Amino acid sequence: MLEIRDCTDIEDAIELIREYSKIKGAESCFVSLEKELSDLASYYEGGALLMGYEDGIPIATVALKKISDKRAEIKRLYIRPEFRGKGYSRLMLEQVFTRCKELGFTEAYLTTRPDVMGVGYELYKKIGFQELERENGAVSMLIQTEDL
Repeated sequence: MLEIRDCTDIEDAIELIREYSKIKGAESCFVSLEKELSDLASYYEGGALLMGYEDGIPIATVALKKISDKRAEIKRLYIRPEFRGKGYSRLMLEQVFTRCKELGFTEAYLTTRPDVMGVGYELYKKIGFQELERENGAVSMLIQTEDL
């Protein structure tokens, strides 16, 4: 069973985000990775950095970055490969949507690469994210949080 909570161990979060950054084809999603990781505790200030644990082991992460008073960007949704297929991505997203509402965000935005993260892309569409634009293989998507 997955337990989701606020990140209390920055080193665990850094390890998971670094793992995610090494996915072949996802490199363009991490253009300012070192800046982000150098001050991870404050990078998501006004948003959230959540971790997922199975049997006390950190296996998942998702972040919520404040863009404006009404919009947040969902970032760094990652589940370790050996824990995929259990519905954990959906659970992580549900928790981040709850946090969006708690923080007063009415829109959640994200960018993904369907050619690399096809399963995630299909999940986003199924949940109700709408495509805004496609550029160089990246897709920007948006959902109204009151629709959730």
